[in-house]
Amino acid sequence: MTIDWLALVAGMGAGLIVSGLFFIGLAWSVKQVVTATRPGRILLLSFISRMTLLLGAGSLIAANSASLWPLIGYVLAFFMVRLLALRRARNTHSATPCDKGAPLCK
Repeated sequence: MTIDWLALVAGMGAGLIVSGLFFIGLAWSVKQVVTATRPGRILLLSFISRMTLLLGAGSLIAANSASLWPLIGYVLAFFMVRLLALRRARNTHSATPCDKGAPLCK
């Protein structure tokens, strides 16, 4: 079994872009929910749009490749971006939602 490096790197490139958009959308929706009066709608719409993007791109990659290497690269990129997003979220020291006047803290 040989690794198709070009396909793996192409899948990782697509995965980095799509995963970056996924986590940017997640961060945006979480920021909106803090002060929203109807947070459920924001979270649901965000989830549906982010999952559609992520799974749609993964499906396109899987359907248009002769091997699994692009899909493997795509999934690896998602987990790499996820790891970076988690590290950044843990290191970011921001005000708590209650400090910003969130409706749930009253």
